[in-house]
Amino acid sequence: MAYAADSLSLPVDEQIVNLGPLALFYPLLDKLNIAKIIDRHIPTDPQAELSHGTVLAVLLAARLSSPTALVNVAKWAEEHGTEFLWNVPADKCNDDRLGRALDAFFEQRHGIIAAVTTEVLKLTELTLQSCHFDTTHLVAYGSYEASVARPKSEREKLMEDLRRSPAHLSHGYLTKYKMLQLGMTSVVDECGPIPVTFHLLDGNRSGHPAVAETYQLMKHYLRLPENLLLVSDRGTCSAEHLGTLLRNGHHALCAAPWQDYQALYDQNAATLNWQKASYLSSEQQRRRDSHSSLPLEEYRLAVLDHQLLDATTNEPFACRVLFVHSSASDAESKKRRAQNIEKIKAGLDAIAAKLQRAHPNTTPASVQRQVARLLGNRGVATHFQWKLVPLTDAEKAALPKPLKGFRLQTHRLVYSFDEASAKAEERHDGVSALVTTAPQTSSGDALFTEYKRQIYVEREHHELKTPLAVTPIFLKTPRRVEALVGLMFLALQAQMTMERLYRKTVSAGSRPQEQRMTAERLIRLFGTCAILVEHQAYGALVRTAQLTAEQRRVIYRLSLETPATIIKRNLSPPPEP
Repeated sequence: MAYAADSLSLPVDEQIVNLGPLALFYPLLDKLNIAKIIDRHIPTDPQAELSHGTVLAVLLAARLSSPTALVNVAKWAEEHGTEFLWNVPADKCNDDRLGRALDAFFEQRHGIIAAVTTEVLKLTELTLQSCHFDTTHLVAYGSYEASVARPKSEREKLMEDLRRSPAHLSHGYLTKYKMLQLGMTSVVDECGPIPVTFHLLDGNRSGHPAVAETYQLMKHYLRLPENLLLVSDRGTCSAEHLGTLLRNGHHALCAAPWQDYQALYDQNAATLNWQKASYLSSEQQRRRDSHSSLPLEEYRLAVLDHQLLDATTNEPFACRVLFVHSSASDAESKKRRAQNIEKIKAGLDAIAAKLQRAHPNTTPASVQRQVARLLGNRGVATHFQWKLVPLTDAEKAALPKPLKGFRLQTHRLVYSFDEASAKAEERHDGVSALVTTAPQTSSGDALFTEYKRQIYVEREHHELKTPLAVTPIFLKTPRRVEALVGLMFLALQAQMTMERLYRKTVSAGSRPQEQRMTAERLIRLFGTCAILVEHQAYGALVRTAQLTAEQRRVIYRLSLETPATIIKRNLSPPPEP
């Protein structure tokens, strides 16, 4: 039995326990009602000593504080005083108990995450009016022989299959590792991203099923507003995707594959009305504000009305194509083309010289292989024409006698470069395309600014894979793997929520370091946050050590309870002597 005490005296036999970042995460998870939400969705056996919500809250805190394997969570809990926060003895956090909780979490994972998302949106005062979708991969170790591909369901069966079956751990494209594809949807603004939904797909699936299935999950579990705008990258762009959202009263904004819209651009290039975009990156704003001598880059936009065909209804629908010209991309394309042209010319000259020396290992077949490697997938390769020309008898007779070990030359390499076609290709330099079904009330400039926020979603992928250490994964079953990823998504929500709440308290005139404060830096401030445990005959007497000035400031700005307040609330006062 543990008791709370006010005194800060430190007897000689007193034990120091470092709560560390738990001083942040315990009150934050409590503020988001995560344990209560899990218990609401997963009723616990009345005979069980601990609820699933409590056990998973401890596991969540462990991943946020110091990611470790399930088998090591009990030791971590003992070292960091979870018993005094959650009233969970460390030995109860064994891997078997955690595994059973993950099994139960899997069955209700989407409903739980949707409920926590509702709490996150309420706390951060955000809405789902504009969402950003992106995918990444997660590597898993282990055989997972029971893992099978999800069935390709009819629309009405899709939700049931997604709820019941875990994603298939399979080899991804061009890799030897087993993996899963993770689709994540986020709300993004000037304070950064907040993740709102996640969905796991088989390891070899592409962005098209990822965005389609994620959207179905969002519709089912979240209250989506009218005219929602879903932003995504080119791997998700299709007429089917745009048409599906439009039929449901929602809109899409996607980066478009250039090969699908190049012909449309060429047809209308002469009549496009280009306008300077208002969007500037932070670095470009800094250069302008400081009158820097570094290059000042910019974007230009041209909006074109267009129509696509809905593959489901076979009906056309209106959309807009936003052609975007980037001055930085334009310069980079020209530089890269010039470098590739020079590299190919130099390579072809070297191969021709090698063929002329007539080394025994240099044959027409080997030359063809070398030229193919040299040209590779470079776009400028289309501007080169080459062939091997057999030497005539007269040409062979005019050749000097070959050196010892060499043979008589039989072919010569001839190539040409089409300067005009390479010059004509420059008209596409720096140009890309976005396609959208957003209403005309949303200007092309505003839509482009919204799309540029897509880059912030990459930050969440980094946080998920590195500080939260969700990959590589090694668990017993695919169900537990997916449950753990779902739990890590909740950890990411909590971490990014904490970061956002802090940034919202920072004034515009504060130091840039304060305005760009990250969750990782906040966590480092709580590397040491101790409680003092004195073992008495009647039980453990727990005192809290004094917070540093920085720690008190962070707790205050986040409107969280202090460790002292938590300990006093969770533990009874010591018995009277």
